[in-house]
Amino acid sequence: MQITTITARTALVRSKIPGVDYVINPYLGCGHGCRYCYAVFMRKYARHHRESPWGAFVEVKINLPEVLKAELHRKKRPGRALLASVCDPYQPVEARYRLTRQCLEILGEYGWGVDILTRSPLVCRDLDLLTAMPEVSVGLSMPTDDDRVRKILEPNAPPLGARVAALQRLKEAGLTPWVFIAPMLPLNPERLYELLKPYVSRVMLDPLNYRGQVRDIFHRQGWDYALTDAYAAQTRETLTRLFGNKAR
Repeated sequence: MQITTITARTALVRSKIPGVDYVINPYLGCGHGCRYCYAVFMRKYARHHRESPWGAFVEVKINLPEVLKAELHRKKRPGRALLASVCDPYQPVEARYRLTRQCLEILGEYGWGVDILTRSPLVCRDLDLLTAMPEVSVGLSMPTDDDRVRKILEPNAPPLGARVAALQRLKEAGLTPWVFIAPMLPLNPERLYELLKPYVSRVMLDPLNYRGQVRDIFHRQGWDYALTDAYAAQTRETLTRLFGNKAR
């Protein structure tokens, strides 16, 4: 993994996501290396790694907390921010650089609401901050129930069992975690439902939109069926039936 530090000019980026005013991305690049990642386009904005494969580098916005604090100081009223939209805010380098934690501390100081989406149980490190914030939402990505699938398509991301354990910890801490089942990879809907149902307040579903990135991998694994519109529709229908009004 190639890790370099860079300086950021801005921290808050206007969001088009409903209910979210701004997004904050503490890192450019992501160490999880998901083969289907939609954020590969961000490579063209890299300062030092434009030719590097996506998942092989991370550029750390080392001054981001200071920039964020200055921007929040100029805001007339609190808003709501998402961590993050084109990186995982709790990817492995966060354990060392703690940029996400520092951003949470500052957002809490200014009374901002926070949405978090991650694949990592490292989010539980910050339960002391999250449980003290007035408006916080924490979601974990769980695109399959099969860790063999995860190892092939998310080679450096945390095991699925660790994510389920994180959901349990979040709920026991008094939060209402949710799950993003996206993209819907090869999975057993009934088994995924059984894994998640004790812990989640809602689930969001989304199909595999960037199929061309993983077509060869799916073919080698015998997963061609999971590239079809029919698979996406049937899987969504089954998960929606199982989760009921928790499904979106």
